Amino acid sequence: MTRALPRSRMFAPLVYLAAVVLLVEEWCWDAGMRLARALARWPALAALEVRVRLLPPYGALCAFVLPGLLLLPVKVVALLAIAHGHVLSGIATIVVAKVGGAAVVARLYVLTLPTLLAVGWFARCHGWFMAAKTRCLDYLRSSHAYHLTGRALRALRVGFRRAVRRLRPRPAGPNGRHASRTVRVLRRFVVQWRARRR
Repeated sequence: MTRALPRSRMFAPLVYLAAVVLLVEEWCWDAGMRLARALARWPALAALEVRVRLLPPYGALCAFVLPGLLLLPVKVVALLAIAHGHVLSGIATIVVAKVGGAAVVARLYVLTLPTLLAVGWFARCHGWFMAAKTRCLDYLRSSHAYHLTGRALRALRVGFRRAVRRLRPRPAGPNGRHASRTVRVLRRFVVQWRARRR
């Protein structure tokens, strides 16, 4: 008779998956917020943001929900592209849709939240959701899986940055340390030539 696996070992893969999803979601949200803040400096978008802030409650709700719904068909098309052999274009579409969607939704959340909290049922649902999310995030962030996944992702990021740095052409330092061999030989020749003239 086989012994049943302990519950903690059974759910460990799900905790690791949740940690990866959470870290990716946090990165997308932060990147989206930075992108939206940068784009908000354009006068046309700044004027549009003023209009969004002045929307009535249910207009603000539509403005907040619609972009997320409109991105669903784009993700479905990307999945179909992956299924039909266009893997790179499908993944690129999903990544762009995810970061772009996070930028739009994050900015709309900031702009419409004060208006949306005036709607009673939305305020109650928002409070319940934020409390549940905080509890889940606290549990997940205190788990060993979250720390291991975060460490692995940070190591990947550092490795990626190092690889990119190695691929870039290095400028010559003040002492010509990274200069090409030809340049070093020419400099030595110039120094010797000047020494002979003296």
